[in-house]
Amino acid sequence: MEHEQDTDTMQIGEVAERTQLSLRTIRHYDQVGLVPPSGRSQGGFRLYTARDVERLNHVRRITPLGFSLEETAEILTLLEEEASSAGAEEYLERAQLGREKLARKLRQADELIRELQERLPG
Repeated sequence: MEHEQDTDTMQIGEVAERTQLSLRTIRHYDQVGLVPPSGRSQGGFRLYTARDVERLNHVRRITPLGFSLEETAEILTLLEEEASSAGAEEYLERAQLGREKLARKLRQADELIRELQERLPG
């Protein structure tokens, strides 16, 4: 039975590879209660499920948009609920504004890159 659990769970290193998050970030999300592991091995290692990985990927997409930890937790609840929620509209609008801000920053970065490339010989 324990072997079956091993195939259904992953240790933090594999989770980091799958989510492209650092071990430190994953541990932080555990410590703040955002994405605690589903279990622990007999040796005390964090064990994550595919659902935990999905939740971490949601957090990875939410974080750059400027939401607080509390707001991130609320958005996770909205995303994981079966029914639609009235609160989703406000978060959607804020996510769209956050995306526009990131797009502006990318355009600025592209401009700088072009200017620097123009300075290179050849």
